[in-house]
Amino acid sequence: MRVRLLASLAALVLGAMTTAFAAPPPQAAKAPEPAVAKQEKVLRYAFLVAETGFDPAQLSDLYSRIVTAHIFESLYNYDYLARPFKLKPNTAAEMPEVSEDFRTWTIKIRPGIYFADDPAFKGKRRELTAEDYVYSLKRFYDPATKGPLYSSFKQEGILGLEELRVAALETKKPFNYDKPVEGVRALDRYTLQFKLAEPRPRFIYNLAGGDTYGAVAREVIETYAGKTMEHPVGTGPFMLERWRRGSLIRLVKNPGYRDVFYDAQPNPGDTEGEQMLARFKGRKLPMVDAVEVSIIEAGQPRWLSYLNREFDLLFLLPEEYADVAIPHGKLAPNLDKLGMKLYRVLASDRTMYYFNMEDPTVGGYTPDKVALRRAIGLATDVPTEIATARRHQAVPAQSVVAPATWGYQEEFKSENSDFDLARAKALLDTYGYVDKDGDGWRDKPDGSPLVLEVASTPDSRSKPYDELWKRDMDKLGVQIKIRMAQWPENLKSARAGQLMIWQLGFNSSTPDAQLGLELLYGPAAGGQNLGRFKLERYDEIYRRMMVLPDGPERAELLREAQKLLTAYMPQKFRVHRIVTDIAQPWLVGYRRPFFNQIFWPYVDIETDKLPKR
Repeated sequence: MRVRLLASLAALVLGAMTTAFAAPPPQAAKAPEPAVAKQEKVLRYAFLVAETGFDPAQLSDLYSRIVTAHIFESLYNYDYLARPFKLKPNTAAEMPEVSEDFRTWTIKIRPGIYFADDPAFKGKRRELTAEDYVYSLKRFYDPATKGPLYSSFKQEGILGLEELRVAALETKKPFNYDKPVEGVRALDRYTLQFKLAEPRPRFIYNLAGGDTYGAVAREVIETYAGKTMEHPVGTGPFMLERWRRGSLIRLVKNPGYRDVFYDAQPNPGDTEGEQMLARFKGRKLPMVDAVEVSIIEAGQPRWLSYLNREFDLLFLLPEEYADVAIPHGKLAPNLDKLGMKLYRVLASDRTMYYFNMEDPTVGGYTPDKVALRRAIGLATDVPTEIATARRHQAVPAQSVVAPATWGYQEEFKSENSDFDLARAKALLDTYGYVDKDGDGWRDKPDGSPLVLEVASTPDSRSKPYDELWKRDMDKLGVQIKIRMAQWPENLKSARAGQLMIWQLGFNSSTPDAQLGLELLYGPAAGGQNLGRFKLERYDEIYRRMMVLPDGPERAELLREAQKLLTAYMPQKFRVHRIVTDIAQPWLVGYRRPFFNQIFWPYVDIETDKLPKR
């Protein structure tokens, strides 16, 4: 064996020497190098609340709307870099032509925009037309759709649509999509016109953002009747490829998406925005190939998954990790050394709990019921909530008006932000909410037990707020029961008027205060007005503000509305959140939107910096 091994080694050496000194062979044609597969650019991050589906007409929750905003397209969009906002045409060819009385809006649509391919189109390439926006708007009025945003569109007074809805309800026949109405018409293939009963100076906000009034195709809705929440087909930059409900949403770049290139207008002096524009201007959008969104409700696994480089973006830092990640509001040194980037902004939102105004315990407009709600509000220790549960990532809310929206004044102060346990107890004593049976808990004036039932969700994110509020109510002497259910189930119950009290947040989707005011508008009860508050003077103010242009008269009405809400306390506004996002070093171009949810097309993944996953 050893001899054969030595002989083999000798032969190898001799062969190598012969090859080295022999004449070179004729040059052969160089074989082509095998193609190297391009690495897929995938944006990975997590939602902290489960989605409900992807049909724009059936949605109101934020996280589902983030997805639909990237599938369906609105006529106008918000400039990605401008702050706080700037509107620009999207599928519209130009800004709208508006009559002097703000009642007629005429819009030209860009030709050559196509829906993503789908079997519903039977092999044909389907172009977007004005008629698609007519049909999409009518869907909000169809009783069968059960659209939660119907009430929002109803307030706009679009001529003829409400009559179509009433006819369907009264005759119990299907909604007549084929009947023309004056309020929304396709004047020709690419011209859309709206006619309104009253002036609507800010009607354009309804036509922007994509997450609500995005164009759907009638063929798709009819093909997937009853399953439209899981079959979204739009003209936008992304398509739904895979969906595991409440677990994973994967979208891929729409191969039929038209040529759209990075172009934006940062404000003068916005150094970061100007740098982003210089870096990306002219790049074709979207820049990533796919987006994968996981659903991780608990803060700890979301935080650890990000640190483990499983996600490119930590979308909304869990508040319990604020001291670790952003001590004193700055990125922690260890994260900074890794090249991570910090994004912080005072969000255009408000958190609150609402009272069901039809509930026999906390609802009603008599002095004793008003006193009960105001006492509960005064006993809610928002300063401690901000300092402990929120780790100083919020500011007290004074009213329904959110930061960055018209009418917001940083210096405005109301009782809504007061924490005063002594006043709260005095109010309850005055109106007969005292302990009548000696069990240590306050009773109703009639002697029956006073028990508050608060809806919540069984997750670690909600737990500290539930515990704080129970502690606050214990100090007030009021019993509290926590009713647990998943968020989508709570939303369904809320719309049906089945919850007594629910704590939740509301993000502004337009730069105007009016959308926030709709949360308390009487005719929107069962829709956006989950608490079913109905007050004639408030509703008058709401309607008057709808027709007025921005100015002193409208601002004065807004202040009166704020005072009425503070006095009747149908909602306790708690905080405006400071939202913090953190990005890995290979994610570039990120900037959190204010009023729409669109950012996926504008970010890029530098694959050469990616860790091995």
